[in-house]
Amino acid sequence: MSAREQTAPLNFYRRGRTPFFASRMDQRFSWCCYMPSGYDPAGETVHPLAVLVHGSLRDADILRDEFIDFAEEQQCVLLAPLFPAGIHDPEDLHNYKHMIYHGIRYDLVLLDMIEELAARYRVRRDRVLMHGFSGGAQFAHRFLYLHPGRLRAVSIGAPGTVTLPDDSASWWVGIKGMEEIFGQRFDVEAMRRVAVQLVVGDADIETWDVTVGPKSPFWMNGINDSGDTRVERLHTLEKRLKAIGIEPRFDTVPGVSHDGTGIQGPVKAFFSGILAGKD
Repeated sequence: MSAREQTAPLNFYRRGRTPFFASRMDQRFSWCCYMPSGYDPAGETVHPLAVLVHGSLRDADILRDEFIDFAEEQQCVLLAPLFPAGIHDPEDLHNYKHMIYHGIRYDLVLLDMIEELAARYRVRRDRVLMHGFSGGAQFAHRFLYLHPGRLRAVSIGAPGTVTLPDDSASWWVGIKGMEEIFGQRFDVEAMRRVAVQLVVGDADIETWDVTVGPKSPFWMNGINDSGDTRVERLHTLEKRLKAIGIEPRFDTVPGVSHDGTGIQGPVKAFFSGILAGKD
């Protein structure tokens, strides 16, 4: 530790790129953030907030750092939650993706992280931007179904599995039983007020990490029916969203496989347009 770090007040670590802080709601989980250089602790500006949800590798701080250019350009605060693997089951990698796992409500954990951040910083907590890639995209589109009123825009990047807005199929293949499980009704009107982006690389066509086998603890009838690849599954989600009156923006990135960094250009452009009032 440097002499500067030894003598720095706590607020030094709450500017710019912050460390991870344990969630006040559940200390098994944590979050880090980025405060843009224009943030003035003594000022009055309320900054927009973008929530960035990691994939299975849990590289939350790397994902945050990759959006710093966007944060500075738009003077937007970044929040990156960390949902560790191995909660309850040491072999589990997927817990947060389905919003509930062994009684843990990951959507509520995230909502409290937003409230915790808003208690310290001036951010727009009521309607946030959200981007998730891969496993994070699974979380993001299911969060849209549960909490559309908390979203201004959501960017869904190359999810491995999708939940379709289909009330004839049980959660999490469809939305049947969602209200009973979560206490949240499926609010189509609220969802229509959220700007939605679907984004994927056109070379994201591997199936080994997409197909759910019958021995998987997440196996359900119909889980693979939305398509063989992430590209196909995202187009199926697009079709089903359009059928309920939601018109998502669909971005396909040429030459990109399953690479979160490779799709970030369209994501940043989408969010920038939202903040500029162009979408």
